[in-house]
Amino acid sequence: MIRVKLDDAKPYEAAGHFKMVPLRLQHRDTTGVRSFWVGLSYFLPGGGAEPSVSDTDKVYVLISGKLTIIGGNGEEITLEPMDTLYIAPGEKRSIINKTNTPATMLVISAYPDKK
Repeated sequence: MIRVKLDDAKPYEAAGHFKMVPLRLQHRDTTGVRSFWVGLSYFLPGGGAEPSVSDTDKVYVLISGKLTIIGGNGEEITLEPMDTLYIAPGEKRSIINKTNTPATMLVISAYPDKK
């Protein structure tokens, strides 16, 4: 078993994200987990992520605040605390914090298949 305390989690750069700080909680580079990673993201008011597509399964778990996820078809889903959202591989989405309070989200993602 490998425990990671929040105080020991390391921030990293997340391409296409703005006004947010991501932390690695469980990752092959930190604990050696092999099939998925877990991160914690803090989004400031107005923060988010530009439209993008992932080639892996992702699950978002909103811990606090509210975040709006915008699908490739323009559909908007606003997550509230303890809501979860599955993002399928190839599904386009963007994220925006439309509120005046920070939001905290847990991100669980598979690693891309090795080719």
